[in-house]
Amino acid sequence: MSVIWTIIIGFAAGVVAKFIMPGDNEPSGFILTTVLGIVGAFVATFLGQSLEWYRPGEGAGLVGAIVGAIIVLLIYGFVAGRRRTI
Repeated sequence: MSVIWTIIIGFAAGVVAKFIMPGDNEPSGFILTTVLGIVGAFVATFLGQSLEWYRPGEGAGLVGAIVGAIIVLLIYGFVAGRRRTI
């Protein structure tokens, strides 16, 4: 059940992160933004469990997922920006 909950939280986090970090190099599609938010939620969950902020089996909350989604969006922006300038 925690994986499904992480996907739901990641969906919301991707939408919120897109509103927080709009930009030219950011993904403009709803699906891609949502997928990056879900990846961000999984990143936040993994980092939180590695740093022992979360217990094993416990997922990241909405705030942690938003931070993870913003980190993933930043990385995506750097990669997409570099690809366009070549």
